[in-house]
Amino acid sequence: MPKSYDVIIIGAGAIGLSCGIEAVKNKLSHCIIEKGCLVNSIFHYPTNMTFFSTSERLEIGDIPFVSHGDKPTRREALEYYRRVKNSWNLNVNTFETVTKIEKDQNLFAVITTKDRYLVKFVVVSTGYYDNPNLLNIPGENLPKVKHYFDEAHPYAYQKVLVIGGGNSAVDVALETFRKGSEVTLVVKEKNLKDGIKYWVRPDIENRIKEGTIKAYFKSEVVGIEEGKVKIKTPEGIIAIANDFVFAMIGYHSDFNFLNMLGVNLYKDDLSVPHFNPDTYESNVRNLFLAGVVCCGMDTSKWFIENSRDHAVRIFEAIKKR
Repeated sequence: MPKSYDVIIIGAGAIGLSCGIEAVKNKLSHCIIEKGCLVNSIFHYPTNMTFFSTSERLEIGDIPFVSHGDKPTRREALEYYRRVKNSWNLNVNTFETVTKIEKDQNLFAVITTKDRYLVKFVVVSTGYYDNPNLLNIPGENLPKVKHYFDEAHPYAYQKVLVIGGGNSAVDVALETFRKGSEVTLVVKEKNLKDGIKYWVRPDIENRIKEGTIKAYFKSEVVGIEEGKVKIKTPEGIIAIANDFVFAMIGYHSDFNFLNMLGVNLYKDDLSVPHFNPDTYESNVRNLFLAGVVCCGMDTSKWFIENSRDHAVRIFEAIKKR
């Protein structure tokens, strides 16, 4: 027999946990299904990452987030969200993947790799970190090309090329540089992005100015080979020696999953899903979207700190039904 809940929440990130908290507050039975571990995206952030936000802006469920510094670290965030899960006694199934959702009269049949559930409401809070944007150039599939960064030590004394002009790219460039890598930064725009962390910007700008990190602006990587990369610069195409490439050019929602659910996407470059901005209900009745999954390709719009209220709006709509 299928298991039955009032609501299934897909994704156990910070916003998925927020939705679970609202379910508890409204006395609705719930299950949060997560294909990885608890707050899986945060777990896969760089090992030594420090958040841009202060800890209070990452708080959910009225649970204080106390960090040792002005900005919390990845490790502190993992500990904090475990504490949130325990404090609210949230029902979370990790390492379970939703494979299909079907309409069964007025209910959803949610099929996973481990079970089958019947629910009236579904909330999708899957984020975007599992789906890197691709370069779509020759050589991108080589093992030396990375779309994620863990820590700098393995790349010490290697020739590292970093693609991107945002915080992720700058962090990779600086961390590998400090471990002895020979670092080159390739930025499509004429400058680094305006949103670079204020305590990091002087560091990267000084390294570029003194030439210890070589930077090519208004440039693109057009080919990757074993031992070298080709860069299209304003002065023409050049080739430089290379051991590893970090393509830190962003991530996007799982459009195939949203299409499978019947959620419509705006047919433009951003592919933002259709949803009611007041209730976050998608074009599929009783199926809601929460957090950065609402972004499509416009991933600079939503973060943990400015999408925590999605859960409240969603459950205000659910409790009226």
